[in-house]
Amino acid sequence: MAVQDYRRDGTAAIAALRRFRRAGRVLLTAAVVFGTLVQIAGLGVLPALIGFAAVAVAMLIPELSLGRGGDAAPDASRLMPALVDRAVEAVVSDLPDPTIILTPGSIVVAFNESVQEITPGILRGEPISFALRVPGVLEAIRTVAASRQMRRTEFFQRVPTDRWWEATIAPLVLPGGASPDRHLVLLALRDLTPLRRVEEMRADFVANASHELRTPLASLSGFIETLQGPARNDAPARDRFLAIMKEQATRMARLIDDLLSLSRIEQKAHIHPDNTTDLVEIVHEVADGLSPLARERDVEVKIVDKAISLVVSGDRDELIRVFENLIENALKYAASGKRVEIALAREPATGGARDAVVSVKDYGPGIAPEHLPRLTERFYRVDVGESRAQGGTGLGLALVKHILHRHRGRLMIESTPGLGANFSVRLPLSWPDKAFSTQ
Repeated sequence: MAVQDYRRDGTAAIAALRRFRRAGRVLLTAAVVFGTLVQIAGLGVLPALIGFAAVAVAMLIPELSLGRGGDAAPDASRLMPALVDRAVEAVVSDLPDPTIILTPGSIVVAFNESVQEITPGILRGEPISFALRVPGVLEAIRTVAASRQMRRTEFFQRVPTDRWWEATIAPLVLPGGASPDRHLVLLALRDLTPLRRVEEMRADFVANASHELRTPLASLSGFIETLQGPARNDAPARDRFLAIMKEQATRMARLIDDLLSLSRIEQKAHIHPDNTTDLVEIVHEVADGLSPLARERDVEVKIVDKAISLVVSGDRDELIRVFENLIENALKYAASGKRVEIALAREPATGGARDAVVSVKDYGPGIAPEHLPRLTERFYRVDVGESRAQGGTGLGLALVKHILHRHRGRLMIESTPGLGANFSVRLPLSWPDKAFSTQ
């Protein structure tokens, strides 16, 4: 009797040891999968831990329940590869980045839906080269399959649109790693297009800013050399040159001021202003300040107040900058129309709210349709020569756009060539219940 008890206890201990070994392999597999995804696919640590726990529990429950009887343990062992394969496929399907699981021979085993946006023809059981024809990536897959060491490579895709990708290829070993079919390759793709676009914008910005600063600097340098040489004793020439030098210095100072303002606004773009200000007061103040320019250009400025007050949450100085740019542009570039109309009103918005709307309309030459989408780009000009002649820096509307974005507002531009242009600013009202109207 005692001998039978010892044998039964020994068998139970061996079965328990086997279950713990299998459980260890399960946990090791889950840890390898999620560790790899954290490293190369950008999965967060907390989601990885949660996913690891979920996969481990889902795989351990059937393992432990099957292993309670000594005869059932071998069945759990046979179920192990299928459970692991399903777990890997489930994890891959939920990843945000395009991810593909391959055999060492580059045969597709599993992939998520994001992959189909890049390679619509991808199919399980077929070579990856049928769907992804990028020699650098295919060569990296073969290298990783042979060396079992992670590699990264970048490639450019022109169809359907220009996009840049980073491909990370890493070895993946499932339980039963001694078997060749448990050695796989994980291919994760990361879209680098937004980063490349930002790099291009930064390079264009630096080139444009350098060009805009170089022009007045070259003018100043040339006039200084002239005054030091041939025009040293020529009083009329000296006075004329000094006036031009002052104009160029003013233009350069204005450009630097706009650049600094744009930088400050971008740095606090995520901070919504908590002060309140009245747009009616701001618009009248700006119009009064620009009245000398209006008289100089022989332009009539008419303000139509359809609301007594338009109180919004905003930075007063920044909003003054917005309407200074819009009204000054109308006076400078549309002076041929001889009239600028500014309308202030309240209009319905989404959800029963109301917006403050300020429109600046001119009756000048207007703007061609192809230019409208790009007007708020930095240094973009419809007519470079005219803009420089008017003292423009090419940053005015870019500043307007960024300031309004910080204030949760919008800029709308409408124009018909020959009939003028209308620039409308919409900002959410702070006190929508006080919608007084004079009409």
